[in-house]
Amino acid sequence: MKKTYKIEVDCANCANLMEETTRKVPGVATAVVNFMTQKMTVEFEEGADPKTVMKEVLKACRKVEPDCEIEL
Repeated sequence: MKKTYKIEVDCANCANLMEETTRKVPGVATAVVNFMTQKMTVEFEEGADPKTVMKEVLKACRKVEPDCEIEL
């Protein structure tokens, strides 16, 4: 399953770091963060609960950029 989320990220470098971090979260198959459109597209592994996974993604992304926001 693939979902797109609206995000707030301050710079392209932070967007790249958030993308790399998101890909390491259990339950995430792939992730793409587009700084220009302020969107994150996440493909979840089969059987993963998107809400639970995205809570972990948000925690992980806040380690990269403490003020980042993801509209869940």
